[in-house]
Amino acid sequence: MVFVIFIGSALLTFGIVVILLRPTPDQKALDKRLATLKASEDGSVGRTLDLDLYLKTLKRGSFGWLEDLVSGSAFARKLQLLIVQSDSPTAVGTVMAQCLGLAAALGGTAAMITYNAIVAVPLALLGAYLPLAILSIKRSKRIAAFNKALPECIDIIGRSLRAGHSLVGAISIVADQVPEPARTEFSEVYKKQNYGLPFRDALLQMLDRVPSQDLRVLITGILVQKDTGGNLVDILDRILFVIKERMRIHGEIKIQTAQGRMTGWILCALPIVMLVLINIVNPGYSNVLFTDPLGKKMLYAGVGMLILGGIIIRKIVNGIEV
Repeated sequence: MVFVIFIGSALLTFGIVVILLRPTPDQKALDKRLATLKASEDGSVGRTLDLDLYLKTLKRGSFGWLEDLVSGSAFARKLQLLIVQSDSPTAVGTVMAQCLGLAAALGGTAAMITYNAIVAVPLALLGAYLPLAILSIKRSKRIAAFNKALPECIDIIGRSLRAGHSLVGAISIVADQVPEPARTEFSEVYKKQNYGLPFRDALLQMLDRVPSQDLRVLITGILVQKDTGGNLVDILDRILFVIKERMRIHGEIKIQTAQGRMTGWILCALPIVMLVLINIVNPGYSNVLFTDPLGKKMLYAGVGMLILGGIIIRKIVNGIEV
């Protein structure tokens, strides 16, 4: 009996120790990233847009079960990439919950007020798109801030190379001197290269996180020089000149298209402003648009054409690429 009690106590103690010392989800994710990095360094796997390579744990919020539903799908990976590119602290499950909640709130409210699916469905779709639109705006602002700091980064790299520093050393200097978000991105490149990730992969991953055309030109020039040889300082000087000229031309285009953008805003806002002003001067003037079935159809058609016209004007104005 004593022997049985001893064996049982030992097994119970061993089980408790195993449970308490089991690896946490963060430790498992870290082991997976390190294993992937080692395999990439050995050449057994090629470059892939795997977010585990970013050495940055994506936050898992209170809606992890939503992430599990779409885990491994193209939608989940695109949403993860959008979160990384916008540098948002949110999680995939949280964004999905926001989309579903806003869609249900706007669509349900419109359905209870209008009892019309033609109004409720577009509002539900708009609510579902709003969190994604906010992330897209954050991404655009972040890329714009990065592009603004990129010429200074290239200039510092060129001057550091002239002073005798290596390319990796020049990138570490950039990571200490430039403003955000360029500071964080170049610091990530320097850290990953020190962790053992191939320099080429570290640069390409930065391009995944910051999908900037100017950065693509810089990385292409650096990688081509590493493969074919040449004077990297001269290459950087030429890239810097091209980027500055591109920014100058882009600014001129924004000036030339300012009238078109203003026209689009005025044409889209004018019907709404006039509707409000007319009803202030003559209350009840437009009640027929909200009560009569034909008036409702005309109102829906007018709103739809306003949105379509605004989209067309935006595409025309913003469709000029430099």
